[in-house]
This record gives sequence, structure tokens and C-alpha cells, in this order.
Amino acid sequence: MIRKLIDKLINGRKGPRAAVRRKPKQYRASELGVRIDNVSQGALRTCETLQKAGHQAWIVGGGVRDLLLDLKPKDFDVATDATPDEVRALFRRSRIIGRRFQIVHVMHGREQIEVSTFRAIQEDAETDEHGRVLRDNVWGTQAEDAARRDFTINALYYDPVADLVLDYHDGVRDLKARTLRMIGDPTTRFREDPVRMLRVARFVAKLGFKVEPATKKPIAGLAPLVRNVPSARLFDEMLKLLTSGHAMACLHELRREGLHHGMLPMLDVILEQPDGESFVSIALARTDERVRSDRTISPGFLFATLLWEPVAARWRERVARGEPAIPALSDAIDSVIDEQGNRLAITRRFLADMREIWMMQPRFERRTGRSPWGLVEHLRFRAGYDFLLLRGQAGEVPDELCRWWTDFQGADAGQREALIAQAQAARAGAGAGAGGARKRRRRSGRKGRGEGGEGRAEIGEARDQSDPGQAA
Repeated sequence: MIRKLIDKLINGRKGPRAAVRRKPKQYRASELGVRIDNVSQGALRTCETLQKAGHQAWIVGGGVRDLLLDLKPKDFDVATDATPDEVRALFRRSRIIGRRFQIVHVMHGREQIEVSTFRAIQEDAETDEHGRVLRDNVWGTQAEDAARRDFTINALYYDPVADLVLDYHDGVRDLKARTLRMIGDPTTRFREDPVRMLRVARFVAKLGFKVEPATKKPIAGLAPLVRNVPSARLFDEMLKLLTSGHAMACLHELRREGLHHGMLPMLDVILEQPDGESFVSIALARTDERVRSDRTISPGFLFATLLWEPVAARWRERVARGEPAIPALSDAIDSVIDEQGNRLAITRRFLADMREIWMMQPRFERRTGRSPWGLVEHLRFRAGYDFLLLRGQAGEVPDELCRWWTDFQGADAGQREALIAQAQAARAGAGAGAGGARKRRRRSGRKGRGEGGEGRAEIGEARDQSDPGQAA
């Protein structure tokens, strides 16, 4: 079956085999507007080292595309005729990773350059029942490597040493026309790697490109294949979508193409809410601002914002059933993470960050005794505080609570004591206004003070609230 399909592609005008016969167009990179000072030193040194050892070495993929669009590339990939073992031997700080698609990570300081060997077109590649390639470590020529790449705009090869760009598939033309075009037969190429459909959504949202009709046509029918993508790869691609600087636009594009099912449990809920009004909309807008201003993004914080609404909803349900607030929040977190873990392989480190950010939220409501002093020294305090501010902007917690913590973290010891006294007085006044029943509950059975005792008091108070997301 696979061989017949390959034969059909070879004989058809869109077949990748036929595309291999093309000679590349050559351009001076500087004449296309590429500035060498926008190329990272790590990428430049990687190419120079490989070339001095007698190998070909070209920057390829998104880095070249972004340079030609006068955008700052987030990372640089290098393609070479050297095998992974040969690359590994040339760079002391490098390691070979991957099984299905073996590559080398080369480190220059804190910068990581991904180096891949030119791949051959395989007529008998091992695939699963859906056509996804399972093993892909057969080396080939640069022309074959270009024909195997997904879109024409990603099949450009740039030699920063020689100031040369090679274009096998009219990628420069499509960049100028802002058109996204698949190399080869789109249906076959999407089956080989369904992640390519997610990239379509990202490029349309991020770059404002239009999709060539033949490339767009099969996506709706093939969208369910995304569910067969390994969860780790799906997580990586989802992270690229969310840190593209156009996160909400990417999510809307996913839904337009029917690619969102099963990726995030609450994605439909997010997209049905008016832009700019929901907690997630506000959080993604802030993420986009950070990306565009070239500031760092924490994946743990980002996914904490994306999954907060189902966590908060289940937290409210448990508290309404009479469960103590802190254990109820912990159980809600466990249920959401377990459900999500079946789809996106969020790494343990990020999961730990998410849990800490979430579990800090009820602690921000404790503003008496020693609790604020301990919280402000927490390793993840800044992330938890930023999360609180997002909740405040979305109307989940009072502005007064956010202002109090803004003042507290920047205050000296005396000012902090005054703020705690102010919060204590306000709490006492609220308790008096609530009547004797609330006062009796606060006095029940507690002999000691300190953070542990206050924590029990706050839990008891939270149980009286219909919404644990609202500050006391």
C-alpha cells in the first residue's frame, strides 16, 4: 500500500521524488534583507566548525524564515551532511537525542543549537496504521532533505559564512506572497506527521499568512489524526502555539480548523467566552505582551493559567459540599492534572510549579499573624503573586487584596507590621458586623497561634463562603 502511494507521488507533479530533481535557486542573503548580526553566535560557530571539518552546514527552517521576514528568530536549527556521531565528535558540549528522528543538541553557553543530518526520502519507511512515520534515520542529500520538509517557507537553506540562500521550492516567492504551501501531496504529508496541521494554525495566526487551497483542503478530514500524536510532541507544539506572541489567535485558528478537540479539556469553554473578559483571555494577552517585549515565559505559570478555571470550578464544588478549603483545592488540582495528563505530557517540573502557584492562592487571603511573612519568602512567591493579580484583573478577587500584597512585598519591616495590623483591624470589624456566630467559630478550640493556627481559622472561614475564589 505504501509503495503504491509512493509510486503515485513519484509520477504525480506533487511527488517529493519529482521535487528532488529540482535545482535550487540561489540568492545572496544580504540582498534578501538578511542581516548577519541577527544570526546568533551559537548558530554561526556551529556552521563554521562543521564547515572547517569538511562538512556542509546550513541554517534551516524557522530561523531562515524569520530572518527573511525581518523577525527575530527564537532559535536556530542547522542541517548538515555530517552524521549525528560525526557532529557529536566535533562539539564537546553536545548530545544525541531522539529515536524516531535522531538529532544532536549543541550547546554554546546557554544557547542550544539543534543539528540534524540531511534525511533521505524513504519508499519503505516504517509507518503506523494512519501513515505516521515511526522511524526516520536514513541519511540523504540536501535536495532530498528539502523535499521532505513540510512547507516551502521552511525549506530554505542559509549559509551565514558564504552569505548564500538556497531555495528548492520557491519558498522566497511564497514568503513574499505570504502564502503557506505544502511540499508534496498535502494529504500524505499530513498523515506522515499530523503535527504539521497544528503548524498551519500557528503560522496563519502568527504570520498572517493565507493557506494555499490544496494545502488547506484535507485538514478538516484529517484533524482527528492529531489524537495519535505522542503526548510529549503535542505538549511541545502546544507550547509553541501559546508562546508565539499570538496565543488566543492560535487557539481560535485551531478551532476553525477543527484541530482543538482533546488538546485541552477546557479549550471550548475558553473560546466561547468573549475575548478580553475571561481569566484565560487576560492571561494569554499578558503572555503575548511578554513574548513581544522579549521577556521570559514560564511554561509552568502559563499552563497554571490555562487550567485554573477547571481547578477553581472543582474547588468551589468541593467547598460547597462542606469539604475544608485547602484539602478541597488539593483534590481539585489532582483531578484536573490526572485528566490532563492523559493528553498533554506536561513535565513534572512544570506540574510542580503549577501546583505551588495554585496552592498559594488561599494563602494570600491570610493577612494576619506570621503568615504573610512566610508567604513573601516562598520560592514561588512572585509567580503566585502575579497569578493573584491576574485573578484580580478578571474580577475573581477584590482589588484591595491585590493592592495590599503589592504594598506588603515592597514595604520594610515596620510598614509590614502596620499593614498586618490594618488587615487585622479590618477582619475584626468584619467579624463584629457578621454577628456572634462567626466570632464563636473563630474562638473554637484553638490554644496556640502562628501560621498553622491561622491556617485552620481561614479554612473554617472559607467553608462559609459560596466561592473560595473570593477573598475574605
